[in-house]
Amino acid sequence: MVITKYNNNNNKQMKQFLSRLYMYLLKLKYKIFSDTVNLKGAFVAQQPVLLKGKGKIVFNDNVKIGVINSPMYYNTYAYIEARAKTAQISFGSNTYINNSLSIISEKKISIGSNVLIGYNCSISDSNFHDLNKNNRSNTDPNPEGVIICDKVFIGNNVTILKGVTIGENSVVATGAIVTKSFPNDVIIGGCPAKIIGEVN
Repeated sequence: MVITKYNNNNNKQMKQFLSRLYMYLLKLKYKIFSDTVNLKGAFVAQQPVLLKGKGKIVFNDNVKIGVINSPMYYNTYAYIEARAKTAQISFGSNTYINNSLSIISEKKISIGSNVLIGYNCSISDSNFHDLNKNNRSNTDPNPEGVIICDKVFIGNNVTILKGVTIGENSVVATGAIVTKSFPNDVIIGGCPAKIIGEVN
């Protein structure tokens, strides 16, 4: 029995070592592939993060990206791109983000302080292509900024589209597609999202 316990402990330690090594190499790979030219601040990366674009990406204090004990930790990465030269993405202090985040800005995306974001969320300030059927191959001529105010809680699998402001303390339910702005202290959900409750 003692030998079996010893072997089990060794197996557990080996798995932990291989897990840490695997994630270290993944994070290193995406760090090497990152090519953002204007980065300010730092963040804690539990998951690989790819930083791209000609614009500015700003991290304030104590921003954390990735959660070990959560879905999509081992098989995805966070993608953050300030695509246009004038684009800006900013993260407020004490903001925690789960796995498989996607943020792409052609204008400005501002995420406040003390924000929580679930896994597999997407935020963009552009349609990426012109909606006019005759100009579909062109880029979106009218990107509109996105503002996520302080203390917002965004659930899993949420999509936030251009021109949206989500007010302070508000909650976005899992699976919501947010196409318009909402005030402070509300709970929103659905596709497209609408107010379904209030925050106490």
